Amino acid sequence: MGDRRTHGPLESAVLAVVTAADGPVAVAQVQRMLPGDPAYTTVMTTLSRLAAKGALTQSRDGRAFRYAPAAPPEAVDDAVAARRMRRLLSGGSDRAGVLARFVAELDPDEERMLAELLAGPELSGTSGVAGSAAGRAAPDGAQSTGSRAPVRP
Repeated sequence: MGDRRTHGPLESAVLAVVTAADGPVAVAQVQRMLPGDPAYTTVMTTLSRLAAKGALTQSRDGRAFRYAPAAPPEAVDDAVAARRMRRLLSGGSDRAGVLARFVAELDPDEERMLAELLAGPELSGTSGVAGSAAGRAAPDGAQSTGSRAPVRP
């Protein structure tokens, strides 16, 4: 996956400040910690965009927001990619068709990894996926077999 976008210098600096904090931080706190004295609105916009991308969480604190990392620093890019995938899936009119096409385009190693994640901790040694689709009936009534899903035209 070499096509991941990198964060710009301001986004990277903001992420570093938020990640280094002991807990959720307000815009003014982040602004004070950044080099170059950026405008409050610039920091606020950057924090808001990072939250929209899935890199940060945003929680209300009175009239303001506080921000915290959405994932450990080494997994922020994964959180952003997952949010992007979720947004794309939600935008489709035929979610089952989109998912079927996605699964059909996985290579065998990716398909095996997805099956292990859906199977849960018993088989994969991972935390599994809440509400796993393993063993549930497919939208057309067929039972899931773990094989590659058919692609709809």
